Amino acid sequence: MEREPTPSDSLRTFGAMVQALREHAGFSRAEFGEMVRFSKHTVASVELGRRMPDISFIERADEALGNTGALRRAAAFLTRGEAGLAVWFRRWARLERVAVSLSTYECRLVPGLLQSEGYARALFENRLPLLTDEQIEAQITARLERQKMLRDRPDVPFGFIVEEYVFRRTLDDPEMTRDLLDCVLDHTARRNVTLQIVPLNVGLHSCTDGPLQLLETPERRRLAYSEGQENGRLISDAKEVSLLQQRYDTLRSQALTPRESRTLLERLRGEL
Repeated sequence: MEREPTPSDSLRTFGAMVQALREHAGFSRAEFGEMVRFSKHTVASVELGRRMPDISFIERADEALGNTGALRRAAAFLTRGEAGLAVWFRRWARLERVAVSLSTYECRLVPGLLQSEGYARALFENRLPLLTDEQIEAQITARLERQKMLRDRPDVPFGFIVEEYVFRRTLDDPEMTRDLLDCVLDHTARRNVTLQIVPLNVGLHSCTDGPLQLLETPERRRLAYSEGQENGRLISDAKEVSLLQQRYDTLRSQALTPRESRTLLERLRGEL
């Protein structure tokens, strides 16, 4: 059982379940380790979500803690840490893959699903603390892999609302800007992808609190996600999600139409 470099949410949840059941049964980690034939250090690593549990650990732990089948069933949903994705974003990324609709508002940078490889690379190279070359490549690979959803799920509507100044930001290399705009135009040419730009003259609006993402699950449940410096928050409260949906819809009515937005991007591309 090797240590996970970046523990997943499912590993942490499974570990917490093992710890809760062990403590309820009155066993110390050392005592429990003897029962499942693993060291107390391994038990601790599993409980803290640092290690993917071996099948034998799962079987013996379930037997030692009442043989209810709870740990065996929970283990079926275990996933390893996903390289290239921030810890706080992984749960949302998994929801994205099965969503029946996805809406994004961005005011800081071009949304990850629309970024060119060069633009993404520049973002990661300027991140602090500095990333290793291996980490940068993992981040880029994960981002480009996510973008395949736009192509591979043509029946899912993807909507984007982006501030105009995001596209007007001066980059170090004009060729990078041209490549970025070409990439955005290419992605948004698909029938299931809609881009609306918020023009500079709109002024203050309903989404000034920051970036926002909304999705609908196959079960028709609506969820939201907001992200800041080194953190992200999945929002499931129905009232809060409804409020955020209202803000998004209001801003959509103030933004340029998809055709007007495309025309603006083409004009910006031509000015380079």
